[in-house]
Amino acid sequence: MKKFIMTALATTLMISPLALSAAEAAPQRQTKTIKYDNNGRKIVTTRTVKRTPANRSWHQGERFDRRYATNYRTVSNYRAYRLNAPARGQHWVRSGRDALLLNGHGTVIAVRTRAF
Repeated sequence: MKKFIMTALATTLMISPLALSAAEAAPQRQTKTIKYDNNGRKIVTTRTVKRTPANRSWHQGERFDRRYATNYRTVSNYRAYRLNAPARGQHWVRSGRDALLLNGHGTVIAVRTRAF
């Protein structure tokens, strides 16, 4: 039983630095605000904000939201980028380096990766 406990303890000590380094690698920002109440006491509030990845991969059938698109633009000269002509009620948009074909309701119909 002692060997089992010692092995588990040694494994935990070896893995813990790896888990900490992975947690520190996540993009995050910490803000600290200091306020004083009416009695002169100091109130410190710490807030950590984790950032989402900048690049988003879109898939067919998803609902498109331009808030999550990087470098969003409507593509009017689709022939210059070798894109097919959109049907009635559809249009091409740019999200990062990808071209997305959307219908009138904002649903992704087709995705062309690295079109730009």
